[in-house]
Amino acid sequence: MTIRRPTAEKTTTTRRPTAGKPRTQTPRPAPPEPEPEARAEPKPKPQLTAVTAGGVGMRHIEDLTTKQAEGITSVQRTEGGWLINVEVVEDRRIPSSGDMLAVYQAEIDGEGSLLSYRRIRRYRRSNADYGEAV
Repeated sequence: MTIRRPTAEKTTTTRRPTAGKPRTQTPRPAPPEPEPEARAEPKPKPQLTAVTAGGVGMRHIEDLTTKQAEGITSVQRTEGGWLINVEVVEDRRIPSSGDMLAVYQAEIDGEGSLLSYRRIRRYRRSNADYGEAV
C-alpha cells in the first residue's frame, strides 16, 4: 500500500495575450459630470423655548456677577429674543432674613447669546414684596 503525501506546491497560471491579436480593453464609462453647485441653505437653528431661555439667562447672570442665583422671576419673549429676570443673593447674612438680594435683567437673542444685562432692583430678603418692581 502506497501513501500519497500532498505537495505544498500550487501552480498558478496567468493568461497572456495571444501573439498577433491586439489586446482589447473594456471601455470604462466616463465619470459623471459634476452637478452645478447648489447653494447650501443654512440650517435654521432651533429657537429657544421659555424654559431654555430662562436657564441660559440665569447662567449668564451668574457668570457675570459671580453670585449665586436664587431663581428666575420672569421670562418674556421679545421681538429679537428674550428678557429674563433673575433673583441673586448679593450678600449673605446671619440670619438669612438679612440677606441682600437683587433682581438682574438679562436680554438674550434667539440663539442664547447675551445682548445686555442690568440690575433693576436691590432689597433685603425680609423687606421683599410680592409684586413686580416698578
